[in-house]
Amino acid sequence: MTQGTSSNLIFHRVLALVLTGIIAGVGAMLLALLLHAIQHLAFGYSMDEVVGTESFLQGVTDASAQRRFAVIVGAGLVAGCGWWLLARFGKPRVSISAVVKDPGKPMPFFTTLIHALLQIITVALGSPLGREVAPREIGALTAGVVARRLGLSREDSRTLLACGAGAGLAAVYNVPLAGALFTLEVLLVSFRWESVLAAMITSAIAAWVATFGLGNESQYHFVAGEVTHSLVLWALVAGPMLGGAAWGFRKLTTGVRCKVRTNWQMPVYSLLAFTLLAGLSLFFPQLPGNGKGPMQLALNNGLGLALAATLLVLKLMVILAVLRAGAEGGLLTPGLTVGALLSMLLYMAWQTVLPGGDSSSFVLVGGASFLAASMQMPLTAVVLIMEFTRMNHDYFVPVMVCVCGAYFTCKALERKD
Repeated sequence: MTQGTSSNLIFHRVLALVLTGIIAGVGAMLLALLLHAIQHLAFGYSMDEVVGTESFLQGVTDASAQRRFAVIVGAGLVAGCGWWLLARFGKPRVSISAVVKDPGKPMPFFTTLIHALLQIITVALGSPLGREVAPREIGALTAGVVARRLGLSREDSRTLLACGAGAGLAAVYNVPLAGALFTLEVLLVSFRWESVLAAMITSAIAAWVATFGLGNESQYHFVAGEVTHSLVLWALVAGPMLGGAAWGFRKLTTGVRCKVRTNWQMPVYSLLAFTLLAGLSLFFPQLPGNGKGPMQLALNNGLGLALAATLLVLKLMVILAVLRAGAEGGLLTPGLTVGALLSMLLYMAWQTVLPGGDSSSFVLVGGASFLAASMQMPLTAVVLIMEFTRMNHDYFVPVMVCVCGAYFTCKALERKD
């Protein structure tokens, strides 16, 4: 290879990374702004600003019972009819993992775009699933276009596609380091220095670009308490328990998704599932949405034993119901919330044995551990929680202890299954 050819190749690689970071950041920003706009319009709050100070939970709580019920039932109609029609008339979808494995089979442009928009619309209207898959899909989709335009090799295309997906995650949640780690740990399963640099460049650019429309706020407000010996011992004991629960969560969510049929059942089941959610929301406004509201309540010590236990059961119920109906979305924030609610219960039981520490610290440690095990991404989960909450480094000891116990327990149970 001549020096000129080598320089040209390097230039194309760098250009591809920069373009992917910019496009992924813009795409994630636009999806997030669309989400907020639909939420405000549907539930009638913060009508004069797209990114407001009023939370989704507060907006849902303040909405009238009739409006809340109608909006969430409407989400069921959009989900059921939208994904049924997409499956019937659209091209077969190609997942992010599949296209990273084989860049020669690209993601269909319009099918992927509509799939992402359906996720954003339904989550905005109250779906209990997460919004993070949509920007990851858009990031990977546009990275594929860039790779083909610049004529990158198969291996370079694989790296760029994974970086695009990680950059979408980084941008939508303002978590550049977690986005890069997700690329390396989950998608590429590689920490080669070339991959590390590529992931860091794209995620950093995407997260920075998105701040122009979304601001530079952390996702959760967390006031650090003292890291007590009780918290560290609890992390040691609770880790395997949370790992067992995460294993069960993985089995349940995978099982119901396998039962989805893209026929007349999808609109019917979707309407039934979202009607169930709409009815429950009249008594528990914390249930609609991806779970950010209940998670923040748990961090603020705003949940008692009875409410935490009730929300845990009902949250699991509605997540499984909408997944069985065929609705699509992520399980990152829902999984974090389920883990936080379960950790709240374990914390209350632990206080009868060895008192000490504030509940928000236990919730943070336990939620991170459940997320790490349920998503099978321990490093990404730890950094994600760090960037979500801006927690200080004192928490790394209990978090790592609990994450290791949960992750390895879940892995061991899956091997036996």
